[in-house]
Amino acid sequence: MSVPEIPSEIRNREPLPVSPARDGAIRIIATAAVLAILYFGRDVLVPVTLAVILSLLIAPLVQRLRRLGLGSTSSVLAAVLGVALAFVGIATVIGSQLVRMAANLPLYEARIRHKADVVQEMTVRRVSAVLGDAGVAMFNPAVDANAAGGAVNALPAAPAPAAATGTLQFAEKMLASIWVPLETAGTVLVVLIFVLLEREALRDRLIRIAGSADIRTSTNVINDAGERLSRFFVSQFAVNVGVGASLWLGLAVLRLPHALLWATLATVLRFVPYVGLWIAALLSALFAAAVVPGWSLMFATAALFIIVELLAGQLVEPQLFGHTTGLSPLSVVIAAVFWSWLWGPIGLIVSTPLTLCLLVAGRHTRALNLLDILLGDTPALTMPQRLYQRALSGDSDEIIAGARLFLKRNTLATYCDVVLMPAMYLAGLDFVAGTIDKDQQIRVRNAVVSVIASLGINSPAKARRRKASVLDDASLGRTLREQRERLSGRWQGPLDVPPGSVTLCVGLGSVADELATEILVRILLSHRLDARHIALADLQAAAASGGSPEAVAIVYIVSAYPKDDPEQTAELAREIRRRLPSCWIIALFLQGLMPKAPLTTAHAEIANVDQSATSFRDAEELRLEWQRKHAAA
Repeated sequence: MSVPEIPSEIRNREPLPVSPARDGAIRIIATAAVLAILYFGRDVLVPVTLAVILSLLIAPLVQRLRRLGLGSTSSVLAAVLGVALAFVGIATVIGSQLVRMAANLPLYEARIRHKADVVQEMTVRRVSAVLGDAGVAMFNPAVDANAAGGAVNALPAAPAPAAATGTLQFAEKMLASIWVPLETAGTVLVVLIFVLLEREALRDRLIRIAGSADIRTSTNVINDAGERLSRFFVSQFAVNVGVGASLWLGLAVLRLPHALLWATLATVLRFVPYVGLWIAALLSALFAAAVVPGWSLMFATAALFIIVELLAGQLVEPQLFGHTTGLSPLSVVIAAVFWSWLWGPIGLIVSTPLTLCLLVAGRHTRALNLLDILLGDTPALTMPQRLYQRALSGDSDEIIAGARLFLKRNTLATYCDVVLMPAMYLAGLDFVAGTIDKDQQIRVRNAVVSVIASLGINSPAKARRRKASVLDDASLGRTLREQRERLSGRWQGPLDVPPGSVTLCVGLGSVADELATEILVRILLSHRLDARHIALADLQAAAASGGSPEAVAIVYIVSAYPKDDPEQTAELAREIRRRLPSCWIIALFLQGLMPKAPLTTAHAEIANVDQSATSFRDAEELRLEWQRKHAAA
């Protein structure tokens, strides 16, 4: 039986496009389905997640045992048995201390009540005395009600407690209370053993699921997640144990009862980001207040927690793993809230590693790149994009603060090359496309003028306060030059100077050239060099005013759009050479205001040009090199 041929109009028909609304609905449904699985399947997912996390923590120990000569199964069983015994031992000690502490609860309760009365006497009652009758009514409404003559009906007496249950019933209740934790612990141990035994096979299966067609990417994702999580857990576990040991020793020295209990509580709660240790500190301080009549033990306990946490957080952790989880602080907090809502206290503890897994997946998978943007600590915008965005908002102060922070480790020339000029290129693209209105253009111009005027030396501080109307029609370069001329004169310095001490910067004539020329002048001025921004016509006027041509050592010809400028640069260089025959001419072809493209040989072989540069940093280095050579001569 022959298969009927499909008509060509159907065979060649393009697939129907998926509407954005339908695509969004599918994503919402998929997200809701995932959340439902995570929530309703938490009884299964929580033990499995804990087992996987513990496997990352125990994996280095298993590998070390295998290097000592044990087999794979023996290494896994020995490591799991050692960890289980350690947990059982710690749980036994903590349980015994809890029983002993429970026996003394009546004494502790009496002391807490006494100190609460003291605190109330020192605060609430004093405020009530100051406020008078209004304060009494505010802080003790029952007094006000009685004063008004309202009779307060006595509450019915509480029923007498039931008779004590028998030993069998008590055992049943105890078993019922600990059965769920024991069941979870047993499930975690069984899954942990098999995860460690099948570690390589699980990795292969994950690679197959992630995509066997691209083994390299899948391997990078799994290795990055495994190594980063394992390093994070081992480092955090070591730091937390060290913090707990330090607190145990300190609390023992302070003679706080059950010091091991509070130190262990602090070790466990420190896995909860940001607030875990302080919860343990609060509980320990309250217990210290209940132990002794005075307040000294409570304040000493709180001070011990603060000192230990500061040392661990500011000195130990940066040296051990450098806070290189890659998560932003906000994402850690939101993840803690989200996972604790889904899985309760266990979700709070595992929130950071689970979020870190999502971050790694977002960095290596294009479809999940949104996770890297939302969760990662890398800036969402590049430095030029951030500068342009702040300029559109008119936030000059934030731009200047960021620039000064950048300049602590870099030069002004580097900042202009990698931040300022690329940001101006982005602004130029929007200006040509007509996507920014007149007000935004003024804000950008004001912001750029403020930034350039505030950086380097010999920059007028008052330029930051200039009104926007001044910049409406003037070019940025001319505006900045006029600001300097108001301080140093028309020639931006004296004309009677020693030979070879002046550096002239000449633009090719466009608005961008004028801005780049003024930036170059300010970069050279930051090195305390005599740099001046002039036009070609100014050379004749300077000579008529008594200036000496021998005073000029170097002349820069600046082009912000060098693609079509070799001929114009050659013509200007020829005119400069005719007027200043002994000067050194450097052509600066900037590429920060145009798409990155290699300069042609025509830019490197221009008549009357001694040398070419392609960045402010190169131009700065050529001037400093010339100065070093002539200083040595």
